[in-house]
Amino acid sequence: MMMTGEQYIESIRKLDLKVYLFGERLKNVVDNPILRPSLNSVKATYDYAAKPEHEDLMTTTSHLTGEKINRFTNIHQSTDDLIKKVKMQRLLGQKTASCFQRCVGMDAFNAVYSTTYEVDEAYGTSYHNNFLEFIKKVQKEDWTVDGAMTDPKGDRSLPPHKQADPDLFLRVVERRLDGVVVKGAKMHQTGITNSHEVLVMPTIAMGPDDKDYAISFSVPTDSEGVFIIVGRQSCDTRKLEGGDIDVGNSEYGGMEGVTIFDNVFVPNDRIFLNGETDFAGMMVERFAGYHRQSYGGCKVGVGDVLIGAAALSAEYAGVERASHVKDKLIEMTHLNETLFACGVSCSCEGHPTKSGAYMIDLLLANVCKQNVTRFPYEIVRLAEDIAGGLMVTAPSEQDFKNEALAPYLEKYLQGVCGVSIENRMRVLRLIENLSLGTAAVGYRTESMHGAGSPQAQRIMIARQGNINGKKALAKHIAKISE
Repeated sequence: MMMTGEQYIESIRKLDLKVYLFGERLKNVVDNPILRPSLNSVKATYDYAAKPEHEDLMTTTSHLTGEKINRFTNIHQSTDDLIKKVKMQRLLGQKTASCFQRCVGMDAFNAVYSTTYEVDEAYGTSYHNNFLEFIKKVQKEDWTVDGAMTDPKGDRSLPPHKQADPDLFLRVVERRLDGVVVKGAKMHQTGITNSHEVLVMPTIAMGPDDKDYAISFSVPTDSEGVFIIVGRQSCDTRKLEGGDIDVGNSEYGGMEGVTIFDNVFVPNDRIFLNGETDFAGMMVERFAGYHRQSYGGCKVGVGDVLIGAAALSAEYAGVERASHVKDKLIEMTHLNETLFACGVSCSCEGHPTKSGAYMIDLLLANVCKQNVTRFPYEIVRLAEDIAGGLMVTAPSEQDFKNEALAPYLEKYLQGVCGVSIENRMRVLRLIENLSLGTAAVGYRTESMHGAGSPQAQRIMIARQGNINGKKALAKHIAKISE
């Protein structure tokens, strides 16, 4: 049964999460002012699923149980599912202007679902049945699940088994009759403090000597041996100052963390891959493909907010009619819609896997993400251009509240008559937040490295681009025979 937003908050409150921030373990993760905006962003995925006007995008029917479920727990059954996923992500990007954190788990579900089916087909294992029982539980409980793929990697020129420290890739350190014990870490874990479970996957394709590293499983986030070290974000301590203007986006945000697995026990029924190295690459490739598709939705929604903020800042400064400002807003819109077109196109060209679940077109998904590594940077540059230097030189919110200083600031920082200086500061701080502050982690910087760095997409584009097929086309037209 789907949870409400408030039920979700209370479900996280019940977890005994071991979370460290600024060197100290947090006693209360839910109400921490630095982490609470990220929790609110996940809460929005539950709140909007309850709104009738968004029901078609935010919910669907489980093909496993026939029950109504949140789309974030869905296994894609058609190209329509894939398209609605992207549209849902754009909607939530528009509503939160941040990372809403459930995409990684959703993309992991679909990668593990189809991969386990083919592992079982090849080896007679029971991983797919294990995963079916797990995903049915996820759908019934409406859990948020963190997808964990990225290992520290250490010396990137070496495979896992040749690392100086064997724990630089998460691995099995003990095999028991009832399960395995794992050790290692997963980096850049988006939304891990807001998740009920963590779903682990290998991070690279592997050879026969890496059997201990070819492991996929899920455990509760408050399991013994699991603890989280929250990553720093630019301007994060502004959230401790008590105001809401300087943070730019006071309600929503994102979080990242290093997640440590210190001899964590995984029972047999929660294991989805265990030593089948020849399928590690498939799981990685499929997850990466789904997640690169995701960026054609979520980043576009946040881009919509940034474009709107840039237009407002121009209006408040009285330059909205300038031809160069209009042209910059057109260019920002063109870039943003190109990203959305890529996200939709790789969905339209999706196809069923052997499991019946639908996979996006891998080439187009990688083209989508390659564009995402570039276009948001240009959108941000143009937004900063329109906003002007006051975006980064404005006095603090406390200065505006100082009775002696406020009259001078009201006098000298005024833009268009009739627009309050407070509103002008609010929109400039929002642009700062999306360009440089905490939201930049979920927009600008994540656009570069999230779902793989640019070179990772270029490798896939080279693999999927079928250059030999294109040469054959040219030979046919040119009437070349060899």
